[in-house]
Amino acid sequence: MNKSESITELSKAMAGFQKEVKQPFKDKSNPFFKSKYVPLESVVEAINDIAPKHGLSFTQWALNNDNGTVGIATLLMHISGEFIEYDPVFIPAEKQTPQGYGALITYLKRYTLSAIFGITSDEDDDGNNSSKNELASDKQLDMVSTLMRNVSEDKQEQLKYFNSLIANKGLTNKMVQWTSKQADDVIKQIKSDLK
Repeated sequence: MNKSESITELSKAMAGFQKEVKQPFKDKSNPFFKSKYVPLESVVEAINDIAPKHGLSFTQWALNNDNGTVGIATLLMHISGEFIEYDPVFIPAEKQTPQGYGALITYLKRYTLSAIFGITSDEDDDGNNSSKNELASDKQLDMVSTLMRNVSEDKQEQLKYFNSLIANKGLTNKMVQWTSKQADDVIKQIKSDLK
């Protein structure tokens, strides 16, 4: 995190903002998790209704890290010149398409703005749903690699099988970006194919 030498005025403004902000209505449904959430435009509207009168504004931008993973950085500013630049948040895109990256950018913007401004944009589930999207463990990825060596002794045949498998499942060839559930699915498929 990078910030101005002082954030006294910015802190006072944020305290004033948080006293007044009205939590937006959760009017969008996530069919995957069967939950309600506040869309990005409603988060921004809730902020923009109150923030300017406290001298607060923000900007966000998309960026890539060294691995090519998309992320969002956010700069919170005060009219006094004080600022806080938050560290970028990076998450692998589930779909490596323009639409997949666009959806990820929207998701990251919503979550970072909600966290910074204290907007409750999702239903609280005590962390139960986040476990469904956690990244594959090293143990799972090692298992995939081990099983792949059993597919064929020929490296070209292994690669051909792997590419066919991930194409059928709509996965990226970067295994470190797979979720735990996706890795389990691949492990089950390879075991089944090896029988």
